[in-house]
Amino acid sequence: MGLKLEYILIFLVIVILAISSTIKLENKNIVNKTSTKEMEFTDTIFTEVNTKKIIGVAYGIKGVRDNGILTVKNFKYHNNSIKLLKSDEAIYKDNKIYLNFNIDFNKEDGVNCYSEHAVYDKSLKILDITSPFKYIDGKDVAYGNTMRYFSDRKEMFASQVNIMFYTKEK
Repeated sequence: MGLKLEYILIFLVIVILAISSTIKLENKNIVNKTSTKEMEFTDTIFTEVNTKKIIGVAYGIKGVRDNGILTVKNFKYHNNSIKLLKSDEAIYKDNKIYLNFNIDFNKEDGVNCYSEHAVYDKSLKILDITSPFKYIDGKDVAYGNTMRYFSDRKEMFASQVNIMFYTKEK
């Protein structure tokens, strides 16, 4: 006497149903992301002050603060030693401003500097230009790889500089 085919099929169906009911199927690629956006603004002026004076003024066309990080589009900043510091994008993290794309740095004495990436440390008052730059002072033009500007001492240091000076004739 052999087992009938019907009994074997019924047994297999029961085993398959028992196994499939214990397996939990889920898609791990789908994550329930909750919004962490804290603030969003347009056309805003930020004025940094202490108890005695204005430390700096920043302006942005559009900005978003998400997880404590402020990102500003069309950023402009100035303080007592920086006439204008502007970029297409600025990211505030702690006391540093990370500047990206079309950076234009102007000092009070008429010096202009152009680059693509820079970091301004507000507490140390140091601007680090971290990509190749162009420096213009009147007719004098310089190109370099990196530059550090100490805004409180008004000193600049640069690496791998090519410069052309124009001297006055006597």
